[in-house]
Amino acid sequence: MIIDSIINRPYSKWLEGTGPFSEIVISSRVRLARNLLEVPFPHQMTEKQAQEVVDAVAQVVEKNEMFQQLGTMEVVTLNELSALDRQILVEKHLISPVHAESTARGRGLVIRDDEAISIMVNEEDHLRIQCLFPGLQVKEAWDMATRVDDYLESSLNYAFDEKWGYLTVCPTNVGTGMRASVMLHLPALVITNQAQRVLSTLSQIGLAVRGLYGEGTEATGNLFQVSNQVTLGPREEEIVNNLTTVTGHIIEQEKRARQHLLGKARLSLEDRICRALGVLVNARIMTSEEALSHLSDVRLGVDLGIIKTTDLKALNELIVLTQPGYLQKLAGQEMSALDRDEKRANIIREKLNAHK
Repeated sequence: MIIDSIINRPYSKWLEGTGPFSEIVISSRVRLARNLLEVPFPHQMTEKQAQEVVDAVAQVVEKNEMFQQLGTMEVVTLNELSALDRQILVEKHLISPVHAESTARGRGLVIRDDEAISIMVNEEDHLRIQCLFPGLQVKEAWDMATRVDDYLESSLNYAFDEKWGYLTVCPTNVGTGMRASVMLHLPALVITNQAQRVLSTLSQIGLAVRGLYGEGTEATGNLFQVSNQVTLGPREEEIVNNLTTVTGHIIEQEKRARQHLLGKARLSLEDRICRALGVLVNARIMTSEEALSHLSDVRLGVDLGIIKTTDLKALNELIVLTQPGYLQKLAGQEMSALDRDEKRANIIREKLNAHK
């Protein structure tokens, strides 16, 4: 089964370390919220109605010839997965924490074998279509999400209003129903104390800044998600172009900050990076926050050519490998916080030493 393979491997397409500007932009994501006409919103549905939505989506995925052109897909009922397996899907950015934690029946997931396409069924909305690509590929992710959306709409009746656009549970998603985002690694801006100045202005142009796992999470490991706030008014193409343009400006500022550090504080920078690598390859206990912080410094060292003993793909995979759910999956059992910290340190040492 596709889902078993996905849960048991740390690799994801968005972790390839490829794509334009991959040294700064880890991934690009486009998410479309859609609801079905004349069907109650998920929080008001009966279990029977929820299952009917899952069945209707499965029918399109399995029978629609156009949809099958998108690649090998699988429809999964979340209630059939363990809580730990659902947590891993959250850690891999394939479902939301809300979708994973809900006890309601009739929750589903459509997933492509390479994880680039996923569809949450009966989360906050009936459908949450997501396309996740490596590097700065917002337009490419949007193009793919649009294809998925079109193929679904050819068989399903969407709730759409000529004035308000796509109707959603949350008013902030009404209109295009689209959230486009990029995950950025901005260590130099943080080290030079410029990140707050650069990112605080984004709200003035309709963009939001969040942490690694989106809304309600803090930025750790110098990883920031930047996404559009406004879905009603601008067209999808305008949202994509605006985010891409702004991301380009942030990339340039991060590059300038990196060059400043190399030119004005190279010794201190090298010391910071090499100390981080030394901790990672020698530590016996490592918290999640500490791991992300040191991995951020080592990633910067790889990007700048200071460290040549590992690569971006290995470092990106460690973002998933060192999360609580995946650690416990590898161990085959639930673990205490201390046991997880020990396991995390072991995995990091093994991974980095294997790349020497």
